[in-house]
Formats: sequence, C-alpha cells, structure tokens
Amino acid sequence: MIAAIGAVAANGVLGLDNWLPWDIPEELAWFEKQVAGAALVIGRLTYESMDAVPPDSFIVSRQADLALRPGCHRVSSVEEGLRRALATGKPVFVIGGASIYAAAWPYCRYFYLTRIERDFAGDTRFPEEIPLASWQLRSERVEHYRERKTGIVVACRFLQYEQASPRLPNAG
Repeated sequence: MIAAIGAVAANGVLGLDNWLPWDIPEELAWFEKQVAGAALVIGRLTYESMDAVPPDSFIVSRQADLALRPGCHRVSSVEEGLRRALATGKPVFVIGGASIYAAAWPYCRYFYLTRIERDFAGDTRFPEEIPLASWQLRSERVEHYRERKTGIVVACRFLQYEQASPRLPNAG
C-alpha cells in the first residue's frame, strides 16, 4: 500500500522555510501516529527539517554525498524510493515536500490530507496538478484546535481520498 500524507492551509500553502507554517500539536501528533512503523519516502529538504527520522526512510536527492542518519537511504528518484520502500514489506507513506507529492501521486492508493481552514503565509504550495477532485473521498472528520503561534482556534478537516487505479512503480 502506498499513501501520501500531508496538510495544507485554506490558501494552498503547505510550507514555510522548509517546515510547517502553523503550530498545531494535535495535527502533527495525528500525522506521526499514521506514519508510525511505515517506510517513508521523503524529499531532501523535508528530511533535513525533521528532528527525528525513523529507519526505512528513503530520501530523494541528487546529492550523491548526502550525509544520512542511521537507517535512512538516499534514492535518486521518487519511483526508486517507492520501489525500495515497498520492498521493506511495510506500509509506505510519501510525506513531502511539494515536488515529491507531485511526482508520487500517480502511485498512491490513498492521500491523507488535513485541510487547515485558515490562510497562512508560506513559500511552498500544494501541487495543483494532483487531481484529488477525481479521487473518491473515503472519510472526513473535523476537529478544532488552537494554533499556537496565533492563539486562534482553527478547524482541521482530516480527509482520506482513494485513487481507483494507482500506477505501480516500474521494476528497477
């Protein structure tokens, strides 16, 4: 099973300075619970922004000399990362950033997306080419949490989309 997981603000922003533009601990905890025990496919900038990275994480980078934490592996493409992550036998999650989502969506059966119902300033936007409108919405729930930078309570819509016929990564 390949899935993508991420969060996006109402204005399409998903990142600021290689991290989240909001501080909503409950949403981040939900994300961490979903990906626990999975093999991860991660872009280099997202990887470098993370405090902790679990084993069986596949980092997409063209930097051949990229220094990696124990249990992490450099791959040269999203497709290679997906193939190697699937080979672990674990569920596979694509966790960003934007260019990684854009390259990986054709292979994803599911997309777990939290829509933060507020605009945020940022420098990275959710890829418009991902056709979630054509995927089936399998579940939706709304929770309200206090965003810690502003103190404002925001609605978080936890959505699970399913793609009917995802592509399989080519054998390498």
